Amino acid sequence: MCGIWFSVGIAPDRSCLDVIAHRGPDGEGWREFDSPAGPVALGHRRLAIIDTSDGGLQPMSYGDERYWVVFNGEIYNYRELRKELISKEIAFASRSDTEVLLAAYAVWGEACLDRLRGMFAFVIYDRAQQTFFAARDRFGIKPLYWALTGQGIAFGSEIKQLLQVPDVSRRGNIARLYDFLSSGISNHTGETMFADVRQLRAGHCLTLDLNKLMGLRADLTIHRWYQLPRPGSIRPSAGEAAERFRELLADSVRLHMRSDVLVGSCLSGGLDSSAIVSLAVRQLRRDGAGSNFNTVSACYDEKRVDERLFMDAVVAASRTTPHYVYPRVEDSLTQAEKITWHQDEPYGSTSIFAQWCVFEEARRAGIKVMLDGQGADEQLAGYHSAFGYHSMGLLRQGRLVALAQVMLERRRDFGVPLHRQLKSLIGPLLPTGMYSALRRGHSRYYEADWLDSEAFCSLNDGNSSFRETLAREGITISGIGDLCVAMVQATNLPTLLHWEDRNSMAHGIEARVPFLDHPLVEFDIGLGDWHKMVGTETKSVLRRAMRGVMPDRICDRQDKLGFATPEEEWFRGPLREAVEGGIEDTLARFPTLLNANSTRQLTQDCLSGRQPFDFALWRIINLGIWGRVFGVTL
Repeated sequence: MCGIWFSVGIAPDRSCLDVIAHRGPDGEGWREFDSPAGPVALGHRRLAIIDTSDGGLQPMSYGDERYWVVFNGEIYNYRELRKELISKEIAFASRSDTEVLLAAYAVWGEACLDRLRGMFAFVIYDRAQQTFFAARDRFGIKPLYWALTGQGIAFGSEIKQLLQVPDVSRRGNIARLYDFLSSGISNHTGETMFADVRQLRAGHCLTLDLNKLMGLRADLTIHRWYQLPRPGSIRPSAGEAAERFRELLADSVRLHMRSDVLVGSCLSGGLDSSAIVSLAVRQLRRDGAGSNFNTVSACYDEKRVDERLFMDAVVAASRTTPHYVYPRVEDSLTQAEKITWHQDEPYGSTSIFAQWCVFEEARRAGIKVMLDGQGADEQLAGYHSAFGYHSMGLLRQGRLVALAQVMLERRRDFGVPLHRQLKSLIGPLLPTGMYSALRRGHSRYYEADWLDSEAFCSLNDGNSSFRETLAREGITISGIGDLCVAMVQATNLPTLLHWEDRNSMAHGIEARVPFLDHPLVEFDIGLGDWHKMVGTETKSVLRRAMRGVMPDRICDRQDKLGFATPEEEWFRGPLREAVEGGIEDTLARFPTLLNANSTRQLTQDCLSGRQPFDFALWRIINLGIWGRVFGVTL
């Protein structure tokens, strides 16, 4: 786990690496070469996890210094690949996964990507052919950004590195800002919220012949190297699905625990993190390493969002060493500038602050690798927003009795009125134009008109960012399976992984996500809807698989909190004055971006309780903080 830099044609500048020193506190490396396109620079900040000796230093070379790599991530099956390559008479000088990656590329070329199990973003420079190859893992766990200028091209692990490059502006990307403000969506395209900085999408790679690099006319060849399987393509029984799911998750946890430093886990008390902790402890006992496993959790005095009872149930059952942190309301804003600098882009809610506190506590406890449950909700339809698609599926199948039962249970268990459920069923059946018109006519969101501004006038056509994202990706949602593909590939997961990467790396910690081991993801996506939702029970296959492995109290949980903070109580209480001031700061910094009067009205309506609380308040505040921290212009 590290931070990388690669540039061609641009004057080498080590400050572009120094700015991400937090990603690699254990060392750094820098190499420069000449090429037909000008100077080539490779930089690396090291967080030593596997082979902590000097054998793991980067930039690393292979094949008589023909190939050079800067690599961020982990290849979890590097031991198996190493054995396979040794059988081909490949010799190794280190125990690092980086050298295995280089050798795999030398032997198999781009096809090596299909053999990798892990999270990765890397650039390989071939000095003999004068080409470079860059790739990002299947789900975008590790970031890779790039910018093209009149002098050449540069790649980095964080956006702030590229802002150091001459001719890369700090101008905001209006379309992506609209997506973030309106829907909280980010990282869903190849663009970023900075107009001049792009990202290599998850599951994509690119090649470039340096003999053809001519500034802005660079002949980049970018393509998707990984595709998710078709939803519902496998049909096991409920028992078979649970058994196979448990096997795949347990194997993933086993691989994700490979490390030469201390490994722990986030523990929220929800299904996902509890499953990981339970399986990790089982693996430790199986390996004869005991059960001394560290967990870190965020707790609150506000009972609505506090999950301490569930955390304690897992800790007691697994006999872990728990660490608890209580995020303080006053710190959610005082820390916001620092968090925003690390995040590079504005973030969606104060839940990111809570995650920050967890990684901060992990660092204090000396934990260098943290397992986390990201990805399970997306591939298993764990969000309550999936109920609408579940109900629609029942309606299409003519299972009206089952549909009625689900609707009544949602009203009883989750307080969702029947009329709202009926509206969600009828709306998607209408023509697109009529449905959009009804939403505009009946939604408080559109009545507020706070995005009806000079800057957004050409963008605000009533289409949601969610729908536009699906159209760009060619995704049509006709059921839960399609929704899972959309959340994994295009909407929820890319944003969550961005936040996770920045929060963990800010504290010199490697975050690992066992639910995103690709054999498990492909199995989950391939499962039919009936393995994911049964009645009002979400993530059914996970619950069945983990029965007897983690406490029944966890398996039986039906509420869904996520990494929540008591944001509503904070904003309407001790932070009210600061919230109002933050809104005004954003309006002053970006006077053409929002409709000022409607934004103030939205703020007062939310803070006074005249309308339901809206997370848009934080997005507006944090947008202003981001503008101030990075000197953003429009």
